[in-house]
Amino acid sequence: MADEQGLDLVEISPNANPPVCKIMDYKKFLYEQKKRDKALKAKATKVVVKEIRFGPQTDDHDYEFKKKHAEKFLKDGAKLKAFVFFKGRSIVFKEQGQILLLRLAQDLEEYGKVEQMPKLEGKRMIMFIAPKKAK
Repeated sequence: MADEQGLDLVEISPNANPPVCKIMDYKKFLYEQKKRDKALKAKATKVVVKEIRFGPQTDDHDYEFKKKHAEKFLKDGAKLKAFVFFKGRSIVFKEQGQILLLRLAQDLEEYGKVEQMPKLEGKRMIMFIAPKKAK
């Protein structure tokens, strides 16, 4: 029957008894499936991670400036990776770096929640903040 119609005989369910087959244009079926997969992939949300870098002795004005950028990033729905970078011997100011990041987390409490508390990795102290869901 498939040959008469110029179509393909496609096995749908091989485990059924008897096996289920369907007469269709196989190339068209593959094309439609690829199109569906592409549409699903386009709808999937992409996580954007924005970074903000501080020094252990970041001044108040610089802090406020960077905090405004962080607010904007979180409002736009991006995750925020805030880190304090320790150069040379400034690693002795670990506590100052941690205080700075915790202060940032407290200031951004209404825009996002802390995903990972400040953690020292090499010369960086990193903290992640995820945006709160828009209501």
